[in-house]
Amino acid sequence: MTITLASLGWEDSFAAGYPRLSLPDHEPGRVIRADRGISTVLTASGDVRAGMGGNLLAAAASDPLALPCAGDWVALRHWPDQRVTLEAVLPRRSAIIRRTADKDASGQILAANVDVAAVVASLDPTPELQTIERLLALAWDSGARPYLILTKADLVADPSTVAEQLADIAPGVPALAVSAERGDGLETLRPFVAFGRTLGLIGASGAGKSTLVNALAGNKVMATQSIRRVDGKGRHTTTHRALVPVIGGGAVLDTPGLRAVGLLDGAAGLDRAFADVTELATLCRFHDCHHEGEPGCAIAAALATGELAHRRWASWLKLLRELEFEQRRQRNRMARSNSRIADWRTARHRHGRS
Repeated sequence: MTITLASLGWEDSFAAGYPRLSLPDHEPGRVIRADRGISTVLTASGDVRAGMGGNLLAAAASDPLALPCAGDWVALRHWPDQRVTLEAVLPRRSAIIRRTADKDASGQILAANVDVAAVVASLDPTPELQTIERLLALAWDSGARPYLILTKADLVADPSTVAEQLADIAPGVPALAVSAERGDGLETLRPFVAFGRTLGLIGASGAGKSTLVNALAGNKVMATQSIRRVDGKGRHTTTHRALVPVIGGGAVLDTPGLRAVGLLDGAAGLDRAFADVTELATLCRFHDCHHEGEPGCAIAAALATGELAHRRWASWLKLLRELEFEQRRQRNRMARSNSRIADWRTARHRHGRS
């Protein structure tokens, strides 16, 4: 299989952000796997392993989102002693970012520069609606085109009907039932992995992402495991993010199964994922309605008639409060950081005067 940078999506928009094309010891490439401190990068001459250059290390020290991720386009430097370093991450066209569970609640990039961000959920066992809604908010906020892929269609009686029912929780997002085992629905996905295009997959463990990658790639490139029939849970078959080239051009980006998905700063994504709720809210009599018993509340009316499900309203409230809490934390961290900088400058000024 012949792989070129163009087949993986290298085009003028990325070239415009690459400042070192004319230097003989530099070249562009796309990260196919990023481990701790080392990245595997596909270049015009093949795969190379590259450590991080000093400038990138310094940037990542203050911003974890500056770290390279699978799917990133990067600038590499080849040194006379055969070392290869990753000098810069080019501006991202899209990025799927979740909030991590660490003390600082920093962001973690799951995939970069995907054209379609597909939420993958298994039809067997019955998919968890709240998880799908949360992942769709991430997909909407990524800048890529959201999509909903429902796997293991061969294990349920009427997968098309289930896909239609899930349309209520995915306004504006196409839902497709597929069976990687039988090949059902794969032709619909082929345009997403055509020459120069990248399909990104996010979902819980056991959703069938790795099996889907193998089916699209035309080869067993990702390990797979069966889910536990007792509780429908799967183990983390994929433990790293991997960009997999597809025969004929294009790529699919697989991510580890997600057990926790926190929203970092996705107000726009949340609004798009819950477009039905936000549209109802605009119909309230008062523009500042809190939907807590005010007269003329369109949300209350929709809940009373069943137009809006109580479960979906509760899911939206939970995600909204989580997002607002995270935004307050970010403001507080920024205020503390600014205060430390001000104290340092004051101390330096006093020291200079003395």
